[in-house]
Amino acid sequence: MSAYKQFLASDIVVTPFEVNKGFTFYGVTELTSSYVGINRLLGQNLSSSLFNPLSDPTTGQLGTQYQRLVYSSVEELYYSNYLSSSYGDKASRPILIPGRDKEGDRLIGSSSSTAYDNYLQTTLSYPKYFPTSSNDIIGVISIPVRLFGDFIRPNSFTFITDSGSLTDDGEGNIISGSEIIGNIFYPHGLITITSASSNVITNFITSSNVTCSFSSSYIIYETQYKCTIRENEFTSTLNPSAISGSNEDKNGIPYGFVTESYFSPYITTVGLYDEAQNLLAVGKLAQPLPMSPTTNLSILINIDR
Repeated sequence: MSAYKQFLASDIVVTPFEVNKGFTFYGVTELTSSYVGINRLLGQNLSSSLFNPLSDPTTGQLGTQYQRLVYSSVEELYYSNYLSSSYGDKASRPILIPGRDKEGDRLIGSSSSTAYDNYLQTTLSYPKYFPTSSNDIIGVISIPVRLFGDFIRPNSFTFITDSGSLTDDGEGNIISGSEIIGNIFYPHGLITITSASSNVITNFITSSNVTCSFSSSYIIYETQYKCTIRENEFTSTLNPSAISGSNEDKNGIPYGFVTESYFSPYITTVGLYDEAQNLLAVGKLAQPLPMSPTTNLSILINIDR
């Protein structure tokens, strides 16, 4: 039998915490398998002005992409503020001062700031280089969200080939040897190689003998329900075996031991119900817990989601 008690807002606490998991994959076969799905692509700034699906070069180990479109997409999303300055191209923009005078809002002066949103992942100013000459190429390593979760953990990315390796410095830069040759965008699982030679970029993107390692980061939420039973609540049992008489006798008499002052029912199970009294979750206690006739009793239920 069940006894119900309604939770108050103060009885429910939701706590987020971060969990991490490391991954290491070996060889192009494992990287491109259905359960991994790490894609590597080349992007090229083609000299021809028109997109031609019949002649434009393609790329990609998982599906086919056009190199021109890969280049343009990366430029627009991540580097459109960094085409003439590695620390960001500044644009003169007007400043709005609300209610400056009786006529209302006014646009005055100018503010030197970047013109586009390039998914900045830190308040630090760090260099970002993107090649703009004809036929320049870039490399892209794309990790699916099902692997990295909320973001790739900084200082965890490593990509090794026979002729070189890539690591991240924890601040959004990709390092090869002692040089910065690209960037990593942790919340998007995207690694770009933009300032290396064509041969180096091609090696990282096309090499079959590779090892890719990184740690994912994911926020899970623990919901804690605090069920407080006061000393004067649930002091009698609802167990039908405590009632004398046949099953048909709905007005049976409780056995004597149930009515004694020292009698205390035990709790064995806690269930969580919705407003329509549908059972949503069940928690079993490690051992039966006696009710206290003198003090309040609190039971904590933790659920991760």
